[in-house]
Amino acid sequence: MTTHGEPGSVGVVATSTVRLFSDSDPLVLVSGATLGPVDVAYETYGTLNADRSNAVFICHALTGDAHAAGFHEGATRPGWWDNLIGPGKPLDTDRFFVISANLLGGCQGTTGPSSENPETGTAYGLDFPLLEVADFVTVHRALLAHLGIDRLLAVVGGSLGGMQALQWSLDHPDELAHAVVVASSSRLTAQNIAFSAVARRAIMADRQFKNGQYAAEGTSPAVGLSIARMMAHITYLSEDAFTEKFGRAPQFETSRRGFGIDFAVESYLDHQGTAFLERFDALSYLYLTRVMDYFDPFSNAGALDRVREHPVRYLVLSFDTDWRFSTEHSLRIVRHLESNRLPVTFRELKSAYGHDSFLLADPAYHATLKAYFDRALEDA
Repeated sequence: MTTHGEPGSVGVVATSTVRLFSDSDPLVLVSGATLGPVDVAYETYGTLNADRSNAVFICHALTGDAHAAGFHEGATRPGWWDNLIGPGKPLDTDRFFVISANLLGGCQGTTGPSSENPETGTAYGLDFPLLEVADFVTVHRALLAHLGIDRLLAVVGGSLGGMQALQWSLDHPDELAHAVVVASSSRLTAQNIAFSAVARRAIMADRQFKNGQYAAEGTSPAVGLSIARMMAHITYLSEDAFTEKFGRAPQFETSRRGFGIDFAVESYLDHQGTAFLERFDALSYLYLTRVMDYFDPFSNAGALDRVREHPVRYLVLSFDTDWRFSTEHSLRIVRHLESNRLPVTFRELKSAYGHDSFLLADPAYHATLKAYFDRALEDA
């Protein structure tokens, strides 16, 4: 059993919340819409050094949150990237100061569509404005200003987090030295958009969705959200991973054939869908998946102008069994960066576990990250 004081753990941590924008000084979004107040949940690990040169910002994926490492008081499950962050780990908190924040539109302490709309006194619901990845970056830069950090050693993210790292490097390259983009994409394919479209339809077609005002109605689109999570989870694992873990194993020794849960894999997906309801909100799922659909930074004229003037060093990683964001997605990023003579290191890593590989403690993956971060700190 994992203990809070085991070697490599940052131990017990707490999530902090700060108000970064207010009614009188609102956040201005890319769309021109404004939001205020805006609260942000975040955690930090390690110690900021005297010249403030060892700060690394972690950007989470679609359903992540600020709790990336360590344990909350009384909890037994560590943060979602605990295998990567801590003493002696690739992001060694004896040397790096690591910041992790829940992104705008989320539901784990940062303002999102389930937050109270100050104009109505009820949840925003579908009145919450549509977002772009650049809006996430704006909020996280405001958090850094609050923490007194004006330049990062690195921004690191997987999946949607990798999109944030890429956007940050393109828009504000003078504020970071390195961008680490893992199992990510600069533009979703039609298939990826299709998966998210079906997930959103499952949520919005749920009778309890109530046009996004389910909180005020005292309901929850639990069936739709759990189905969305079940389908998404299928895309996060490779076929080999499903076969290795479940095969065609029955759920029960004896059962009568029907339309219930007959196979172990069905039970697994049902559990994933049900557990998801305890920690995530349906509106955040709608908004954040839509952000990913529209992300296409290289389509903007002059997208690379700033980073050519202030070159950022890139590490781009993919996994050979990731079919949700295949290696071709990473290579597209690499081609754009290399064609602009930017320094890029690319690796395709072997893993049996598909898209979820970026969350796991694979030795080759962690060795690659450790070598890169060590060199980044030496060059700082």
